[in-house]
Amino acid sequence: MVLGIVLGVFLVAAFVAFLKAPTRRELPPTPTVEIPPPPAPPAQKTSVDAPPAPEPTVAAPPAPETVTAEPVVEEPVAAEVDVPPPSAGRMVRLRSRLARSQGSLGRGLLTLLSRDTIDDDTWDEVEETLLTADVGVGATQQIVENLRTQVKVLGARTPDQVRTLLRDQLLVAIGSDLDRTLHTVAHATADERRPAVLLMVGVNGTGKTTTCGKLARALVGDGRHVVLGAADTFRAAAADQLATWAGRVGATVVRGPEGADPASVAFDAVKAAAEENADAVLVDTAGRLHTKQGLMDELGKIKRVVERQGSVDEVLLVLDATTGQNGLVQAKVFGEAVDVTGIVLTKLDGTAKGGIVIAVQRELGVPVKLVGLGEGADDLAPFDPETFVDALLGDPAEAAA
Repeated sequence: MVLGIVLGVFLVAAFVAFLKAPTRRELPPTPTVEIPPPPAPPAQKTSVDAPPAPEPTVAAPPAPETVTAEPVVEEPVAAEVDVPPPSAGRMVRLRSRLARSQGSLGRGLLTLLSRDTIDDDTWDEVEETLLTADVGVGATQQIVENLRTQVKVLGARTPDQVRTLLRDQLLVAIGSDLDRTLHTVAHATADERRPAVLLMVGVNGTGKTTTCGKLARALVGDGRHVVLGAADTFRAAAADQLATWAGRVGATVVRGPEGADPASVAFDAVKAAAEENADAVLVDTAGRLHTKQGLMDELGKIKRVVERQGSVDEVLLVLDATTGQNGLVQAKVFGEAVDVTGIVLTKLDGTAKGGIVIAVQRELGVPVKLVGLGEGADDLAPFDPETFVDALLGDPAEAAA
């Protein structure tokens, strides 16, 4: 009986051990099925597919930048289009400002010529006054010689007579009969209509780009449709500066990447102006005098390339009036390289001496067409000889006193 019980217990234990053995053998396969990480490949595929996405966004920006900066033009048009006043009468409005800075020349000459006795010493002082005002040697000698002759003939002189004599001689020296017309009207024929082309040339620092923007503003004020060409591609801020001016007056600006071929930008500007049926296109050029020969060659190239689409109507040389005789040297260099048709004198309201108007015209044989009489947006004015001379001489009542 006891042996049977022991045998039964042994059999039960063996049976239990047999049942537990398969469970331990099936446990290992279960983790091997769940552990393999299938999600890892999708994550790697996602990171591999990601790079193509940036490629469209990198290629997209160049297209808008190359397209003539239209966003800069269109946004300000509604707000600024009617702000610029017309150019007519600007110099008359600015006469008082010019008189404050230039009146010393006229007052000095009137004082000398109003003396009871005019001897050789007086004439030497007259000559010195004119030379100090940057009139130039040739013009000074001519003015003094004519004045001496008239004073001898006239004899007794009243202040009014002296002022009239001096005014007449200054007008002769400045050239009141010169054609100062600024050609900014589109050329229209039965077959085509093409814009007037104006090239702005001059060394850096004379206010060339600013003058280009101010002239565009004046033309818009006169009701013209204007396109600006940013062909000064070597000065980093030039194109941005011109784009700012264009945005203020609602003009189109054509620009290229920094360091682009200036002649190519100028060509595209003229082409865009023709497509827009514009009245005028103003091309701002580079002005690095330290590479004089390269600069002159570049300007010549721009002019030749632009002329493939039609003649250049104006080549305006921008000079800083405060540089005096240095401005004459610049004028001569540019005059030899390109056919300058007109001169723009900037900063004439500052420390400039009014005689530079006479000297630069005699140097180049071309007229001063525009003058800058301040830093304001509307301080660029068509040059009027009579208004200028009257500002030099001051008020007649003051002269008589």
